[in-house]
Amino acid sequence: MASRADNIASNLNLGNFAQATELRQRIWFTIGALIVFRFLSFVPLPGINPLALDQLAEQNQGTILDMFNMFTGGALANMSLIALGVMPYITASIVVQMASALHPTLAALKKEGASGRQKLNQYTRYGTVFLCAIQGYFLATGLESYAGQQGIAAVVEPGYMFRIGAVISLVGGTMFLLWLGEQITSRGIGNGVSLIIMAGIVAQFPVFAMNMFEGGRTGSIAPGIIIAFLVMVVGLILLISWVERAQRRLLIQYPKRATQRGMMQADRSHMPLKLNTAGVIPPIFASSLLLLPLTISSFAGNSVDTTSGFGSAIVTLNQYLAHGEPIYMLLYAVGIIFFCFFYTAVVFDPEEHAENLKKNGGFIPGIRPGKRTAEYLEYVLTRITVVGAAYLTFVCVVPEYMIAQTGIPLFLGGTSLLIVVNVTVDTISQVQSHLLAHQYGDLIKKAKLKGRMR
Repeated sequence: MASRADNIASNLNLGNFAQATELRQRIWFTIGALIVFRFLSFVPLPGINPLALDQLAEQNQGTILDMFNMFTGGALANMSLIALGVMPYITASIVVQMASALHPTLAALKKEGASGRQKLNQYTRYGTVFLCAIQGYFLATGLESYAGQQGIAAVVEPGYMFRIGAVISLVGGTMFLLWLGEQITSRGIGNGVSLIIMAGIVAQFPVFAMNMFEGGRTGSIAPGIIIAFLVMVVGLILLISWVERAQRRLLIQYPKRATQRGMMQADRSHMPLKLNTAGVIPPIFASSLLLLPLTISSFAGNSVDTTSGFGSAIVTLNQYLAHGEPIYMLLYAVGIIFFCFFYTAVVFDPEEHAENLKKNGGFIPGIRPGKRTAEYLEYVLTRITVVGAAYLTFVCVVPEYMIAQTGIPLFLGGTSLLIVVNVTVDTISQVQSHLLAHQYGDLIKKAKLKGRMR
């Protein structure tokens, strides 16, 4: 029999949405913040020559900079104030999260509750500033060393003043994006940082669609390939939507307790284990490591002698690690599988969960509390991670292979699809939660009115 909450959730419609004034304000605030983000992506750094930016973007296609440019919505190709995007914050948060699971002092902070999480967030911001300063300096020096066709330099006046100004601007742009993401989270709808990344990816969709259909019109891309690609994208979206919400629910039972009527009742709950615990971290890490040699060689440019041992090794490595090559696909799949198990082991500690269950008096039916429960959780989590790693490998490798074979741009890769679908599903879930809370508020008001009339 359906519960009262299920009946209310099934009756959610546009009429209920029109009555939720607070939700509309949150949505409009989120849209306005994302518009500000898109405007900032077109504000260039001071001292940049715009004539050399197009040549620089073409030269760095297929490198890690191309992938970062996708996450920033083209801000890196425009060399804007937010060229680094929120990726330094993502990297710093991952490092702090891993360190909090491995280092005893940080692990103790994590267990302190809200105050401990606040300190960890502060460490994450410090790490973000540090990473922004380093990446901004290398980006500034790389721009100074670039010279395009006909001797067009990317920087008008190279020197320390340009480097200092670029680093300050890039650090300020990234920290402003973090503040904007926090405002979206608190005053808008959804996770602010995730929505900024998704907005950057979706912003490139019109250009991608125009190039693909233009290729079909001119004959450079066969119509059958376009249809097959669209079918693959729709199928992957459906697969991601289904798997990302899949859970392995472990039954947790608590000892019987006496109720007000004198009856003994045993409480039950479930421990949900996501099929894909690692999320989008494994493909991002694996692709970053594989694209690192291409990025080094692109920054080196003509300064590396290809006849020397180091230069020839870089050229050979670039040939084997090109998109669509068998070694690249194999290493990409192995990297995704490795980071799936590694990140899952970092974020989920079976011994800690088993100890918490034992303290609260809960147990898994048929499993002894303590060590046996930890072993059982590790066994179940390992089997789930195998399925999740196979799913991530399929979702990420298949689009990469089709992109390499057809020459379609790297917009709808597996990583970008994962981010867009996950953020969309999470945002829709929060919208439904706000509507459900609004419905409950109306029910409480009606109940109070009936009580007063009585």
